[in-house]
Amino acid sequence: MHYVGVDLAWGQKRPTGVAVLDAAGRLVHVATMVGDEEIVATVSPYLAADCVVAFDAPLIVKNPTGNRKAEADLNRDFARFEAGAHPSNTGKPELTKPRGAALSARLGLDMDPRSTSSRRALEVYPHPATVALFRLGRTLKYKQKSGRSLETLRTDLLLLAQLLEGLATADCPLHLADHDGWRELVATVQTASRKSELRAVEDQVDAVVCAYVAMLADQRPDRVTIYGDVESGYILTPTLPAGHQPSPRPPKPFADPVAAAVRDYAALRPALVPAAEQVVALITGLLDDAGINYQTVTGRTKTVASFAAKVGRFLATAPDASPLLDMTDLIGIRVITYVHRDVDAVATLLHDELEVHDDRDLGEETASQGRFGYSSRHLQARFGPEATASCPAVGERQVQIQIRTVLQHAWAEFEHDIRYKGTVPEEHTHDLDRRFTLAAGLLELADQEFSTIQDRLRSRLVDHEPDVDADIGAEDPRITAPELAAFLAGQYHDADWSRTDHYAWIAGLVLELGITSLRELAEVIRQIDSGALEAKLGYRHRTGAVRRLDDALLAAYGERYVALSGNAHRIGLLTDRLARMAGPPTSR
Repeated sequence: MHYVGVDLAWGQKRPTGVAVLDAAGRLVHVATMVGDEEIVATVSPYLAADCVVAFDAPLIVKNPTGNRKAEADLNRDFARFEAGAHPSNTGKPELTKPRGAALSARLGLDMDPRSTSSRRALEVYPHPATVALFRLGRTLKYKQKSGRSLETLRTDLLLLAQLLEGLATADCPLHLADHDGWRELVATVQTASRKSELRAVEDQVDAVVCAYVAMLADQRPDRVTIYGDVESGYILTPTLPAGHQPSPRPPKPFADPVAAAVRDYAALRPALVPAAEQVVALITGLLDDAGINYQTVTGRTKTVASFAAKVGRFLATAPDASPLLDMTDLIGIRVITYVHRDVDAVATLLHDELEVHDDRDLGEETASQGRFGYSSRHLQARFGPEATASCPAVGERQVQIQIRTVLQHAWAEFEHDIRYKGTVPEEHTHDLDRRFTLAAGLLELADQEFSTIQDRLRSRLVDHEPDVDADIGAEDPRITAPELAAFLAGQYHDADWSRTDHYAWIAGLVLELGITSLRELAEVIRQIDSGALEAKLGYRHRTGAVRRLDDALLAAYGERYVALSGNAHRIGLLTDRLARMAGPPTSR
């Protein structure tokens, strides 16, 4: 299956943009060409099997004057967004026999938008499509018109490119960023010194929009609207979201605040992408240092498309706010743990290390209403001076941090995927809600059982410590990670489990110290007053067993431990911790 977009020029000697997507929404071809022969030769290889070809050009025109019904109907919805269609009638010589219809006939395409044929042609229009897809308050001004500067055209064309790239995470995804031709188009826009250079890019970007609308019409027919009909002519476009309103027309020379915010965010976002990576690294480091067990820490920067969809509503409720500073989810972090008590441990740690301005336990809120459903801990946090030094690109901006267990995450992702795609008929909604509620209750029970399983396994390990006199073996002197995990469970019965990979990591440090048996390790630990050490360090939550061993080895070996090659990445952290061990007890 292929989806072809054709931004058809009015004349045979002017360039036409053509883009081709595969069934998964990956861009496989984008170019400009001149004349019908070149267009047919280019697209024919992609039309050997099932296909939908979307033309940005009239296909069916029968009225001698004025608008078609399609234009009149579409304009009632989109003219206020500056996305109305120009009149199409047979009084225009080029529409007596529409070029798009002739190409459709040559390619063997059915032009009926409601046809079930495997080879179809559609008439589409990029301007209303972008308004509906990205909730734009008004159309982007990337088309060459008198009075528009090179910089205005460049800015809005780059913005459209970023909005389209943002569809990679949509429920009907579009994948552009990995295609060499697309990257070349974006680079051309960034370096263009003349408007004519942008004109060639504009045709191809419009063709990509057309191809995406073709895919949407095929894969998500419930999300498109057909204006007009096959008898008098039609235009197919993504459906205008209910209640979506245009931005107020700004008095010159003032700018539309929504459009200005979107443009500003498009310029800012490249700096926020590494900022999100810095935050992930910082939070991962905090969790590792604290010895908290977790599965993953991931981050994302809000796409331009997602920002554009939200900023209008944000400014409607807070017109004097600064979206780039005050929208709290431009950077989002997600921490996934194994059991629920680790969710609390992560939240406690982040309260200690960051400036947390809001903390909502959505699972508790749901439970307080006597329901089962979405469960997640949501923190809004800023970074203090020390943390900001590690994340300079974040600055004073708030970061949204979600903390949930693996099972809570699975439920939330599946529920979002199903509801977002809107694939469930309305008559089945109540049954769907009941089944999601049942699944949420079962997963909450499973979460509790996993915690119980973990506690009982730890208790068993405490009661059945490994034989410290067991022969490790001459061939490999290392204490294995499973042996170390079982040993530490007995040594630190009040500590939580640590991440699986951390046991292997600290086993390497133990070997660097020349310790090759559990008996030797037990003797080192026995010399440390763990109660006094805990008082000096002031643990504020149940610390993992690996962190407890890490502290014991630091207390036992001091600078020698800091200097181990396996600790090269955290010399400063260990030096600070060693100084705290030498100081007075820490108050909790």
